[in-house]
Amino acid sequence: MRKFRSAAMISLIIMLVAQPARACTLMADLRLGDIEHASVVVVGRITNYEIVRDMAFRKQHKERLERLADKTSELWKREYARVTSESEQFLSDYARFDILVDEVLVGQSPAVMSVTWNNSTFGEPEKMKDGAYLIALREPDSKTPPLRGPSATVVPNKEPQSLTVLQAPCASAFIFEATSPEAKSVREILMPSRDTKENKQHD
Repeated sequence: MRKFRSAAMISLIIMLVAQPARACTLMADLRLGDIEHASVVVVGRITNYEIVRDMAFRKQHKERLERLADKTSELWKREYARVTSESEQFLSDYARFDILVDEVLVGQSPAVMSVTWNNSTFGEPEKMKDGAYLIALREPDSKTPPLRGPSATVVPNKEPQSLTVLQAPCASAFIFEATSPEAKSVREILMPSRDTKENKQHD
């Protein structure tokens, strides 16, 4: 009975505070019309890409595990190895990178901008391929696209001073290779508003 209670306690801790970075039960459809939520849309190259680990969370979770009486179960050992691993991602981890901007489609942008990407629903890739990307960004406190799946876990932005990648919960992020069909479609969606803006400037 005591071992059962210990296993149940470990399972509860894992469920409550140590969810893997992949927290969506189902993938939601990407809707390119969500580009209306973007504050800035640029085309450029990604540099200085890094995963920012939430070390405070890891420390707290490690301490919780160490306070448990039973440290002999395979479940405890697996979770302890996970929380002490340098490669394992957790929900509160996020990516930070710079964009070398070649073209501004929406909003205003400096030549180089530092942004974040909290892809907590599926986890961030460890690195990004070289090449140009179309990237849509929003203000961290702005309205996000709606949830279109059964459930999602969304964590607060850790760098509220930086723009963050636009992404509906459980859907793909608005980071597309610049020559991709998705990037072309986004350009077509934005074209009427860009034409209207340019015409106003010429009047």
